[in-house]
Order: sequence, then C-alpha cells, then structure tokens
Amino acid sequence: MTELLIRGAEISAGNRADVLIRGGAVAAVGPGVPLTGLPTLDAGGGALLPGLHDHHLHLHALAADTNSVRCGPPRVRTAGDLARALAAAPGNGWIRGVGYVETVAGILDSAGLDALHRDRPVRMQHRSGAMWTLNSTAARLVGLETATEPGVERDESGRATGRVWRADTWLRSRLPETGPPDLTDIGARLARYGITGITDATPDLPHDSLAGLVAARRTGTLPQRLNLLGVPLGRTGGPEVTTGAYKIVLADSGLPDIDTLVKTIAYAHTLGRPVAVHCVSREALLILLAAFDETGTFPGDRIEHGALIPAESIATLRRLGIAVVTQPGFLADRGDDYRRRIEPADLPDLYRCRSLTEADVGLALSSDAPYGPLDPWQVIAAAAARRAPDGLVVGATETLGPAEALGRYLTPLHDPGGPARAVVAGAPADLVLLDRPIEHMLPHPTADAVRTTLIRGEVVFAR
Repeated sequence: MTELLIRGAEISAGNRADVLIRGGAVAAVGPGVPLTGLPTLDAGGGALLPGLHDHHLHLHALAADTNSVRCGPPRVRTAGDLARALAAAPGNGWIRGVGYVETVAGILDSAGLDALHRDRPVRMQHRSGAMWTLNSTAARLVGLETATEPGVERDESGRATGRVWRADTWLRSRLPETGPPDLTDIGARLARYGITGITDATPDLPHDSLAGLVAARRTGTLPQRLNLLGVPLGRTGGPEVTTGAYKIVLADSGLPDIDTLVKTIAYAHTLGRPVAVHCVSREALLILLAAFDETGTFPGDRIEHGALIPAESIATLRRLGIAVVTQPGFLADRGDDYRRRIEPADLPDLYRCRSLTEADVGLALSSDAPYGPLDPWQVIAAAAARRAPDGLVVGATETLGPAEALGRYLTPLHDPGGPARAVVAGAPADLVLLDRPIEHMLPHPTADAVRTTLIRGEVVFAR
C-alpha cells in the first residue's frame, strides 16, 4: 500500500499538523513528522477531514438515473413540457422517466400517460421512488393486466390502472435484460465530492443486483467502502462489502399490520441484525414505535427518512435509542412544493434536525440519491439554511450549524447517529483534503473545495 506524507494540513480549526499514511491507515499525526524520502502532499493549510459517508442512497437507481428522461421540476413543469420531453427521448425502445410529481399533469394512469406519449413503451417513476406509471404499450409488454404482483394497482372493476407500487424487482424481471449498470462514473462522482463510504439502502436486493454491487467493490469500479441494507436475512454480502441493518419498507400505499412488523423486526434481531425502517408519515412512525415497544431495540436500529416526526415522538426515539437517517437536501430541492402539498400543521415536523440532536437522538444526514441531491455539500448547506427553491425557509427552528451538519456526514457507516470521526493515528486513511481552511468552507459549503480524496490511503480523486 502507498505511503504518503501530508504536510501542513489543518486537522482541527486553526491547528496544522503533518499526517503520515502507511498501510492504508493514519500512522502518525503531529507537528513536523520527521520523515524524508516519502511522496509528499503539501496541504497548504487546507482542512483535512475524515472521508464523508453518505448513509442512504441507491447505487443502481443512481446509475440508471443518468440515462433517464427528467419528468418533473425544474425542467418539466407542465403536461406540454412532459410530452415534449418524452418525445425527445433518444433511441427507439423503452423510455425510462424519473422525477414525476402530480403538479406537472395530475395523477396519471395508463390512459393519461398515453395522451402524452403512446408510440414507445414508457415507465415513469414518481419523485418519491415509490411508484411507477406505465403507458398502455409498456403495460402490454410486461403483462400488467394478468399480473398477480400485489403492487399492481387495480380499479374497482379489477383492471390494472398502470400504476405499480413498490414492485421494482417484479417490474425489472419483466423488462429487457440489461444486467447491473456500470458504477464507474458513480464512484468517480462520489470521490469528487469527498465521499469515501456509502450505505446502499435499496431493500431486498435480488441476486443479480447484489452480485453486481459486490463485483463493483471487488474490481474497484466503486472505490468507496460499501454497506448494504438490502442483503436478505440470513445472508451476508461477502468480504468485499459489509452487511448493514435489514431494510424494511413501511409503504404508505399499504401499511403492514403491527403483528407482521413485530415478527419481522424480532426475527432480524434474533439473527443479530438491526433494522433500518423506511418511515415517511406520522402513521408509519406510530406503527413502528409501537412495534419497537413490543420487540425492544437492538444496537444499530435506525429510521430511514423520518420525513414527519411529531414533537411528542422525540422523547420516545431517545428512550428507544434509535438513530434517524434523514435528508434535508429535499428542502432545497423541493421545499416550495412541500409547502403547497403538506398541511401547515405538519410543516414544523418536516425533516427535523436540530430538535433531534438537542434531544440526544442520533442523527445522520444523507442524500437518498437519485431521489435527492447527491452532493453532500449541498445537503450540508440545506441543513444549515433550510431554504426552498423559492427562497423561503422551511422549519427555521430545525436548522443545524454548518459544522454540526458536516459532522453528521462524518459518522461511522455502522453507527450513523454516533460521534463524528476524526483524523487520528490508527484511523483508516479515508480522507478528504480541502483547498481552504474549514472556517472558509463552512459559511459556503461547496464541492469545488475538494482537492484530494483518499480511500485506504490511495488517491481516488485529485485536482
């Protein structure tokens, strides 16, 4: 493994040191480390941080997103915009649309999507990631009318509407075989942002998807450390990746009965595995907390999103010791839409941050990419400002200081609500060097400040 000496790095506010990297770890930190003859990187007083961790994203969806048609704001705002975007899709086969929201053309079914584009098969994903809408051509090709998959929505007469809920694996099995997408560009993008570790939160990974993710790590296509929530119970991802908490989705389109949820959580715990529960509504949160009261919690149990957390539930979260992995980047991305669509009484509960940390509830920030912005510096800025695209603030009492927001990206992959990591001897050499001191970075967080990213002591990005 590479040896490297980083000279004159700011390892805490205003404090410079030299950092020796050896064997994939930080070997020494101190003023004037007396070594010569090693490759040297002059930090010039730039901040040296532990590599950032994105605690919730979806790698294969992120890769597919780059070749998809944008179907929602800011590029597409009207039905006419959407029709033109679909008509302009390259190629002559399937069209994959992403980011749709009802403000564009209402709640669409197959007939409604046919009116916008009929000639080619179209599958269009809702911005939440929870639902696909298929036009009639696509519905016919996947056999939607005769499908027995529970996620296929049907009207009162029993006919398929064209809307498919939380059934990505089933839908993928009916599409032309393409194999897992290449993650080379995704790994490079993450490295440019200073991200050295990621948690893929895709639930119930099918065999080919799991194999593709493991292969990306094994070959180095994806240089980041990789933690997986979607590994089936009773299995492990293998030595190239780590097996995280078991992902459970509480879908508002069909909330489970509490007995079923209790059994699933209890079974995961008996296998020594915590759970990570997708929870975006008050109803889902109340069901989940009731289930935890019955099963008890396990170290590492976590809530994904926590989009709406009533104030009266915060004390329960603290008592149970459950961390919340949330995404304030959604506020900068679509906060104006939230204000139009969410009841005013619910807005104070939306993507809470400060009230959780003040109550000693473990908190981690993440992107939920491709459904939210991938750039962690945008998310940090959003946590500090909570400013919507129209300039108005959503939940002013829930802001975090920029340093605290950054710290929520520096927590360990397996302890997202825990303390921020630090550049100390013995720590893995997963590091990000900025081109400026931290005091100049925090008021205006930007990925442009990332100068060098190292993973296991190897440079994976440099400019």
